[in-house]
Amino acid sequence: MKFLRLAKRYQSTGPLNGIKVLDLTRVLAGPYCSMMLGDLGCLFVNSSADVIKVEHPSGDDTRKWGPPYTKPINPKDEPESAYFLGVNRNKKSITINFKTEQGLEIVKKLAQNSDVLIENYLPGKLDRLGLGYDELKKINPKLIYCSITGYGPTGPYSKRPGYDVIIEAEAGMMHITGEPDGQPVKVGVAVIDLTTGLYAKGAILAALYARSSNGKGQKIDVSLLESQVATLANIGSSYLIGGVEAKRWGTMHPSIVPYQSFPTKDGQIVVGAGNDSQYIKFCNTIKRKDLISEQHKTNALRVKNRKVLTAEISKSTRLKSTKEWLQLFKNSGIPFGPVNNIQQTFEHPQVVHREMIQTVKHATAGDIKLTGIPVKYSETKPSIRLPPPVLGEHTAQVLQELGFDNDEIQSFKDSNVI
Repeated sequence: MKFLRLAKRYQSTGPLNGIKVLDLTRVLAGPYCSMMLGDLGCLFVNSSADVIKVEHPSGDDTRKWGPPYTKPINPKDEPESAYFLGVNRNKKSITINFKTEQGLEIVKKLAQNSDVLIENYLPGKLDRLGLGYDELKKINPKLIYCSITGYGPTGPYSKRPGYDVIIEAEAGMMHITGEPDGQPVKVGVAVIDLTTGLYAKGAILAALYARSSNGKGQKIDVSLLESQVATLANIGSSYLIGGVEAKRWGTMHPSIVPYQSFPTKDGQIVVGAGNDSQYIKFCNTIKRKDLISEQHKTNALRVKNRKVLTAEISKSTRLKSTKEWLQLFKNSGIPFGPVNNIQQTFEHPQVVHREMIQTVKHATAGDIKLTGIPVKYSETKPSIRLPPPVLGEHTAQVLQELGFDNDEIQSFKDSNVI
């Protein structure tokens, strides 16, 4: 019975079990998308990867983006950047030289045997190489071809390369980020790349669902610019509907007071009072019943008198440490939280409990820690099955699976095809 239970456990499958993904992307948006798809793949022990990452022989640019880097167990091995390791698990790496005809034929053969292809080259680049959607759909009509670009494949900006920080500036994000009296700033992570990766993943899943009923593949077009414009959300709607130009609010909310970070004796704490009842509880907790006054009775009045009110609240919050305030706000019914650094984030008891730190064994670095999978499934469980690959780690294996013998693979190496 114990053996049967173990067998059942190891033979459960992720929601995308059996879906093969060909990843022709590099840097962040594309690799983030393909990593999430990889997380949703099969759970069979020692199974073949369902994401094949095709890299130039020099490797994904982010392999060199550091420090920090890993410290290889063997000094002869190349160190890996933490950046690359963060978005390339659950993949196998194969190196192919796109400047050779044989290399292009290998990519076509991979595409012929794939369900999904993801690429983030400049518009037209892969078409010129014979790897565009119009060509590949002839050999694989069921292929879902996802193209990630900076500005989209058409229009006056289509040929421009897309970079997160540029799009943050150009599509409004930087304008609304920062302190009210300060300069525009970028978000602390490459949020446009990550958002675009999420949009691409959702689009691919929808296309897979459509294919299950009509049997057809299709091309998906996702751009950083359009992803950012879409995620302006209520800010964009306020402008389009009401003509309201947005401004920077720091941690404050334009329509709710108090709803921001406040200084403590040794740091910052964020508090939100979304209604009048919570505001009264908040004032009682900080021992400022005098702020439950006529001029602060409603949220509209608190917004109107924001500057004076938040200054008074700050006077009180500065009197105690963050730890003391966290204890006082506990069980108060008031939304609150500390402004944690990254170490404190990964030591957060709920983050630990929800298994958002995972340890995997890397080929050259040994045990490394990765961020866990944020979405949990009751049945078709995602998993981290494979560590991020060393450059070209699986080239021979993948080529053998495609039907090439050892002599052919050696000839590819000799001819700089791989």
